[in-house]
Amino acid sequence: MTTASLPAAQSTVRDYITLMKPGVMSLVVFTGLAGMLLAQFAGLGHLNLFQQLMAVACISLASGAGGAINMWFDRDIDALMLRTAARPVPTGRIAAQDALAFGLFLSAASVMLMDLALNLTASLLLAGAIAFYVVIYTMWLKRRTPQNIVIGGAAGAFPPMIGWAAVTGDISVQSFMLFAIIFLWTPPHFWALALYRNADYTGAGVPMMPVVAGPLKTKQQMIFYTWLLVGATIALPFFGVGAMLYMVSAAVLGAVFLYHVYRVRYDATDKWAKKTFGFSILYLFMLFTMMMVDGWWTRHLA
Repeated sequence: MTTASLPAAQSTVRDYITLMKPGVMSLVVFTGLAGMLLAQFAGLGHLNLFQQLMAVACISLASGAGGAINMWFDRDIDALMLRTAARPVPTGRIAAQDALAFGLFLSAASVMLMDLALNLTASLLLAGAIAFYVVIYTMWLKRRTPQNIVIGGAAGAFPPMIGWAAVTGDISVQSFMLFAIIFLWTPPHFWALALYRNADYTGAGVPMMPVVAGPLKTKQQMIFYTWLLVGATIALPFFGVGAMLYMVSAAVLGAVFLYHVYRVRYDATDKWAKKTFGFSILYLFMLFTMMMVDGWWTRHLA
């Protein structure tokens, strides 16, 4: 029996929430909110409370849309991996066609609402982020190249640019730098997971970097991208985002991140890969938090 033929009555509201990947959504929404607030702290525009709530809601819906369509398309390999086997589609709690319809509905709703409540630029960026994650990463890159995370990471880097555009109506060098930070953060973040889930990806035939190039090459690449990331974060104030408080925070957080990836490099077990994956999430939250704290401080108290 296929997932498409299982009774829909087995699905619950909780299953549809799971379909939207709430863990991923929390990072997406947070960085999108950061982009929106940073543009306002910089004096580049102003959104009223309704507009801010609509921007956050649209980014949330778009993130959920990407997650739902991703789970629809990847249901075959999700069923083969321990980390994803319990997801709603491979277990049959949500039929495959229902997951696809749900994702398409959320995609259309989020883009149209963003255009109506904010502006065309933000809505086009939102549509581009969904398309990039679904078509470029999920359908094209993920099963074909070990560079899937490097190139596909652009999808997760759009939110602060979208938040910035919701305020300003344009794309600027500042918003591109926010994009670049998340783009460079994605490889060491996801490859840490891939290292200790290597058996899952091997069994499912997904050509993640540890599967194709081996753990050592993956660890070396993690160090390379983390150095680029740290450089980009420290350079951010020179492009007009953040000041001394942020720069010191970025340097400290970057040093801790580098410590983690170097420990991964010389660890023959999965211990430091797991620690690095967990820390990388905290790192991104803390980094963008300090951007907002610094921006608020500069705007209101400096």
